[in-house]
Amino acid sequence: MARKITMTKETNSTYAEVFASFITAKTAENVADITIRNYHNNLHTIAKYLDVDIPLEQLTRKHLDEMIVAMRKAGLAHNSITTYVRIVRTFLNWCNEKDMTTLTLPNMKDKDTVKETYSDNELVKLLKKPGRNCDFTEYRNWVIVNFLLNSGCRASTVRNIQNRDVDLDARQITLRHTKNSKIQVIPLCSVMVNILREYIAIRGGEAEQYLFCNQFGEMLTMNALRLAIAKYNRSRGVEKTSTHLYRHTFARKYLVDCGGDAFMLQKLLGHSTLKMTKHYCAIYDSDIAKNFDRFSPLAQMNQPKEKITRR
Repeated sequence: MARKITMTKETNSTYAEVFASFITAKTAENVADITIRNYHNNLHTIAKYLDVDIPLEQLTRKHLDEMIVAMRKAGLAHNSITTYVRIVRTFLNWCNEKDMTTLTLPNMKDKDTVKETYSDNELVKLLKKPGRNCDFTEYRNWVIVNFLLNSGCRASTVRNIQNRDVDLDARQITLRHTKNSKIQVIPLCSVMVNILREYIAIRGGEAEQYLFCNQFGEMLTMNALRLAIAKYNRSRGVEKTSTHLYRHTFARKYLVDCGGDAFMLQKLLGHSTLKMTKHYCAIYDSDIAKNFDRFSPLAQMNQPKEKITRR
């Protein structure tokens, strides 16, 4: 009787090799580009604390625990470690589904931190319109900064906005490139409408060209946008340079200074659930407290009453 030929599963593939297959599979699933970049960065960082050339079948929980300990000894922030561990956990779960391993890794919880924001004094400097003699890039950066404070958009979303996405008559912009891959429509305040009307007249371009482009009309890379905002901020005397800080600033000012509610903030920021929005509400509790006399029933009941006097 002829022997049936069967395929045998590869057993000596390294962690790095299997992780590369994981990235390929996730890319084929149309996972967001930023997530794929995070996967690549994760492998690069993990390799400093874990032998990624070890065969996957030889990987043990002890190796993973030692990796986490090494990260802590190296001084990595707790929340940075949880981010790396979260991706490793996702990778191992994928391996389990493929029957490559039975190893799992518990999730680590982030620690609540007060997110840094731009102060009002810094915003005054950043929002001041440049003079007529400025070049296109400085003017564009000023428009981007205004837009970030209007919307709280992520940098990856901002650089993907096309001219056709802007509807000044309806006072809104359609965001086609978002973290959760869902199309989102955000409003524009009247100030932003006027700024964009002037900017678009100068920028020009075809409908499918990118709104916030480089001086040659091409799409900005993530690094180019990061460096542009950093240079712009420093030129205004502001040492904070993070583009993402504008998102935190938008959330804080919307909740605290503008009296916005969490449900609307969730929609504006494009959060799938209220979890992250609730986090913003929680970390800005101290700011909310300063105006609490306006909302406290006790304070309201103890307001001095005016005595009626005869005139």
